[in-house]
Amino acid sequence: MTGRVEGKVALISGAARGQGRSHAVRLAQEGADIIGVDICGPIENLAYPASTPADLAETAELVRAQGRRIVTAQLDVRDYEALKAAVDSGVAELGRLDIVVANAGIGTFGSKLHKMPESIWQDMIDVNLSGVWKTVKSGVPHIISGGRGGSIVLTGSVGSHKALAYTGHYIAAKHGVLGLMRSFAVELGQHMIRVNSVHPSQVNTPMTMNEVTFRLFRPDLENPGPDDFAPFSQMTHTLPVPWVEAIDISNAVLFLASDESRYITGVSLPVDAGALLK
Repeated sequence: MTGRVEGKVALISGAARGQGRSHAVRLAQEGADIIGVDICGPIENLAYPASTPADLAETAELVRAQGRRIVTAQLDVRDYEALKAAVDSGVAELGRLDIVVANAGIGTFGSKLHKMPESIWQDMIDVNLSGVWKTVKSGVPHIISGGRGGSIVLTGSVGSHKALAYTGHYIAAKHGVLGLMRSFAVELGQHMIRVNSVHPSQVNTPMTMNEVTFRLFRPDLENPGPDDFAPFSQMTHTLPVPWVEAIDISNAVLFLASDESRYITGVSLPVDAGALLK
């Protein structure tokens, strides 16, 4: 099956690389034009190198290689006015908005909650929760005015459903994403706008595959790497795999964005190799 989102326009945050890039390319393969936004710069205490303008430019080239149009903007999802301006401009150029994928998120150095610096807590909540709200907020008026309904997909995590030590700020934000999804679904249903969320386990992207993650799982080693992380990561899953790939999440996003899921709303869809069964 091809053309599953043919002629539609999708807003994707965190589009420069990782899951966001994968979503942009996958939706473009199935006929969507893209509004792609990303901060393309550092955030304090990131556990991995920040995305760059070159990353976002590469995403744009990959989308255009699918024969689709893309409008990009460098912005921080914590900045609603910048988001709104970019979305308004993108819709003016591409003609409509049908899909919002609120994907942008960060992973920062963690500690026990009662010892966590306030700045680390606040950045996490501002990006991974408030940034999701602001992304959806910037897109909803355009979907409503189109009168065709639409689909909104929020990126949650297995951490939306279960707790992990030393990542309480992330867990709190991702639990909040689940509440946002359900509330938006209730409020926007009358407009035939469906709102769902995807909940990955460990994904083979820079946000997971980095030294901080490796040390979190293997504190017993001086310089742990992916091979050291893999067996311990696999133990968190029911299926015998250490992590999932970005395309696995993108295929779920595509399903939820397409008319194949036209009566599915308010659903949290794990793509987690069975992690939530443990």
